[in-house]
Amino acid sequence: MKLLNELLEYNGEFVKEERFKDFTTTKFPNKRMVIITCMDTRLVELLPKALNLRNGDVKIVKNAGALVTHPFGSIMRSVLVAVYQLQADEVFVIGHHDCGMSGMKADAVIESMKERGISDDALDSLTYSGIDVKDWLNGFERVEDSVAHSVHMVKKHPLMPNDVPVHGLVIHPDTGKLDLVIDGYQS
Repeated sequence: MKLLNELLEYNGEFVKEERFKDFTTTKFPNKRMVIITCMDTRLVELLPKALNLRNGDVKIVKNAGALVTHPFGSIMRSVLVAVYQLQADEVFVIGHHDCGMSGMKADAVIESMKERGISDDALDSLTYSGIDVKDWLNGFERVEDSVAHSVHMVKKHPLMPNDVPVHGLVIHPDTGKLDLVIDGYQS
């Protein structure tokens, strides 16, 4: 069975049996916070459990590496919507040890793209459009530095209110232990 069919079959039973009722909440986070974190599969259940979060407690924005790389990209827009429209009062950037973005080099990603059919012409067109593909695809060396950079991007954004604390943490993907990088109450 194909994955899509498997998901749709399960979903039909989920709805029919009204299991969704266990997850009923509002669009406003109970703990009035938004988390920017990594899309790593190890964090899907571990991160909420390690932070004592339940469905409805928090807005979670995920991407590769918990990176805020562009002040006007979709990550920052999501944070601003959470703050201005969805009652989030604090922001948490939570990276993790052993992240796939740590030490990632663009050349390896580009080579993989080419192996899957992306042409040099496609890559060249991005370069000619002013996009530095290698810079865009590079990862980071130290997760603590990456988290600090993302915290700075959020905190210093011209549309972010000064009274919103922005915290930076790193979680261990095996144990759930949190290491504090930046205490947003102190900065």
